[in-house]
Amino acid sequence: MALRFFSRLPTGASPHQRPDLGRIAMALPLASVAIGIGPVALLIGGVLVGLPGYFAAALAVGAMVLASGAMAEDALADAADGLFGGHTPERRLEIMKDSRHGTYGVAALCLFLVMRVMAIGSMAETSPLAAGAAWLAATIVGRSAGLWVAVALAPARRDGASATAGQLSWRSFTVGIVFAGLLLFVLGGPASSIAGIALAMVLTVGVAWGWTALCNRLVGGQTGDLIGALAALIEIAALTGLLVFARG
Repeated sequence: MALRFFSRLPTGASPHQRPDLGRIAMALPLASVAIGIGPVALLIGGVLVGLPGYFAAALAVGAMVLASGAMAEDALADAADGLFGGHTPERRLEIMKDSRHGTYGVAALCLFLVMRVMAIGSMAETSPLAAGAAWLAATIVGRSAGLWVAVALAPARRDGASATAGQLSWRSFTVGIVFAGLLLFVLGGPASSIAGIALAMVLTVGVAWGWTALCNRLVGGQTGDLIGALAALIEIAALTGLLVFARG
């Protein structure tokens, strides 16, 4: 269920069940490993066969976009357009539902892709294994911590993907985020340091708190786009923390 909701990876021909966010949250860290392992392998393999780190990072980010169905990218662009392009909650939600992207959305999408490539590529120049591990850890934490909006805020509309997936309980979120935190420690430790992991956690909490407050103030709730956008922002926040203390 988590793979079908968060990726375009093949999951067999069995009928799709209605998404249950509570069940998805607990399995999401493991699903994130499955989603990210291919792009990470491409990053590491590309550098090992002689590609420059930044070029391999760009290829890997492209592979991640394909594997995830550009879910976080589209959500971030929609959220940026809606939150900053509208003047009332109703108008912001209307803009977010529009599949077309405006200036805010395109700028947010481009910055997200550039920061991803630059962070991963800079680490890959020194150690592709460390870069791959740090990136995988950041994507795991991003997807799981991004669900915090669904715990803190009620759905802003009744017909969105978030509302359809049901209410997320504290228990389900806690199980998932603890699992994600353990993977951050296991994968991020060798790539960075305890200080890097601590900074990544602090930045994750800060971004989640700030984004939730912004969403509550501007639209009075959460949507699937706002959840996906937070996942993207936290991925960058976690990468930043690990990068500051990356082992050279």
